[in-house]
Amino acid sequence: MTKVSPEVVAVDMEAVLPVSADVSFVTNHFPKYKLGADNQILEEPKEDNNGPSLKEVIEEETTQLSEQHKRLSVRDLACKFDKNLTAAAKLSEEAKLREVASLEGHVLLKKLRDALEHLRGRMAGRNKEDVEKAISMVEALAVKLTQNEGELIQEKFEVKKLANFLKQASEDAKKLVNQEKSFACAEIESARAVVQRIGEALDEQARVSQASKDQAPDVEGLVEEVQEARRIQLLHQPIKVMEMEHELRALRTQIREKFIFSVKLQKELAISKRAEENKTRLYGLDGGGILGSCLRIQICSDDAPQLSKCSIQWCRVSLECSRDEVILGADKAMYAPEPLDVGRILQADIISNGQKVSVMTAGPIDSAAGLGSYIETLVKKSNTDFSVTISQMNGQNYSSNSVHVLHVGKMRMKLSRGWITKAREIYSAPMQLCGYRGESNTAARSLFWQARKGLSFTLTFESERDRNAAIMLARKYALDCNVMLAGPDDQV
Repeated sequence: MTKVSPEVVAVDMEAVLPVSADVSFVTNHFPKYKLGADNQILEEPKEDNNGPSLKEVIEEETTQLSEQHKRLSVRDLACKFDKNLTAAAKLSEEAKLREVASLEGHVLLKKLRDALEHLRGRMAGRNKEDVEKAISMVEALAVKLTQNEGELIQEKFEVKKLANFLKQASEDAKKLVNQEKSFACAEIESARAVVQRIGEALDEQARVSQASKDQAPDVEGLVEEVQEARRIQLLHQPIKVMEMEHELRALRTQIREKFIFSVKLQKELAISKRAEENKTRLYGLDGGGILGSCLRIQICSDDAPQLSKCSIQWCRVSLECSRDEVILGADKAMYAPEPLDVGRILQADIISNGQKVSVMTAGPIDSAAGLGSYIETLVKKSNTDFSVTISQMNGQNYSSNSVHVLHVGKMRMKLSRGWITKAREIYSAPMQLCGYRGESNTAARSLFWQARKGLSFTLTFESERDRNAAIMLARKYALDCNVMLAGPDDQV
């Protein structure tokens, strides 16, 4: 028997091409196949192992580049500008060398062409044609060299422009670096100051805590005493509060009784003084000291001169200064107070035979009851109409007693009867409005209104309240228009 051994075929390793290390295989295993009909090899469908799309990769790289660009500091930009400036300088030097070489080439070509021209004159036949071809080639080289020179000049201009731009950019970058450096130094100094302040605060806190620890026993003792005092107060507080309440009630009752008694004494004293004055004084005032009433001067003695033979002047007594405010036009024995007189004392000066006698109200003039609420109701409306009659017009008695309507609005006043308008004026400086200052039985219901210069009215209202309400309402609306509405020579 013979032993058969398989032949070992030697493989030529040099014939096998080596696999590069840069090769990347799609998979790390052999593909799987299936056998179909007629022993056909069917390859399984490949799995879709596609990575991210090209658009997503580009977006990600763009984001990374922008972030990297943002992270570049000003100093890096300055370094880059310096590098680019150096490169531009090198390019400029190279351009100069090229220019020198180009100039030498022109000289050489010219010498060569002259030599060939000299040879062409001596040659004949085929040699002459070769010389002419050489001359044409030299001329072509000269043209090409000229073109290269043009390109070189353009390139030199661009390089010079780029160098200037990079130089300016480098200077700007250096300025930015210096500025950022100064800002950084300032921030460092401020941070040092903050750190120093924090350190001082911590030291102060440590000292305070140490002091509080030293005072802790005293504070604990004080807290115990306060707690003990509060406990005692809670034990005895209800009784003390009740006693104090009883004492307060008793004191209030006593104060009320003494106040009533003092008011009675003041009234009795005023009555007694008035009785004594009536025995000696020549004149007196009759009428209530309230808005809506009339004040009349009365003769209290047989020795007093008649009022018709005396000159009378009403005025408002000023408590702040010695001079009294004269009420212009109030020169009769009767005067009806108006809203401007509320809270002020009225005085009548009677002059006869060079002697002056003065009488005044017992106290300041009081406002009428309910007038304030009535005004508040009227203010809520946009305008208010009052029924009036015209007593005088431009100082002359008005014959007609027909009823007119006085319209008091926020911007103007109007007097009309039906479709006929007597006056319609906005609030202005020439306008005047005050209570009637003449002698009449309806003085408390009358007012004087000067709509404009040369046009004035004396109007009589249905009641004293309407007259005073119209004056107060018109003055309020005029004040809203920056106009002070008052009587002649009134100090408002």
